[in-house]
Amino acid sequence: MKLLEKLKFSHSSNSSNKNKQLNRSSVHSVVINGLDGRPIFLEQYKGKHILFVNVASQCGFTNQYQDLQKVYEKYQDNLVIIGSPCNQFGGQEPGEAKAIQSFCERNFGVTFPLTEKLDVKGSNQHSLYEWLTSKSKNGILNSTVKWNFQKYLVNEKGEFVDFFYSITKPSSSKITKHFK
Repeated sequence: MKLLEKLKFSHSSNSSNKNKQLNRSSVHSVVINGLDGRPIFLEQYKGKHILFVNVASQCGFTNQYQDLQKVYEKYQDNLVIIGSPCNQFGGQEPGEAKAIQSFCERNFGVTFPLTEKLDVKGSNQHSLYEWLTSKSKNGILNSTVKWNFQKYLVNEKGEFVDFFYSITKPSSSKITKHFK
């Protein structure tokens, strides 16, 4: 009987460790706030790829909003795009939430989710970007966000796929081949 109890305990311990590893490798456990202050639960996007993009309204890459919206509309059955306003690169996103939302809707017809303004690097780095940029959390590789409109792709299981520098257009086959 004692041997059987040890086996049960041993087995449940391993199951618990496996669950911890699964949570570590999935972005779906991260919660972020939307631009409106309400939480965005990433687990609602299980079954879809997620393209995370740090965005800014006064950047040389700001016109990528238009391409992001087109990609979002074209692949919305398989993909969600989440834009995260960031003011860490040249002060290119100085606006408050309402101004950012208005700018994106008015100029680019953006309908994909936008998060609250957040830090993508440094000592106040948001937990989402900690996961995206840290091999110990995403299980694949370390990276640093170099500029606005850097893109991070996660698969339908919430697993890290790759990242793309700002110069890579959202409609590039380097990105879209993963969810076509």
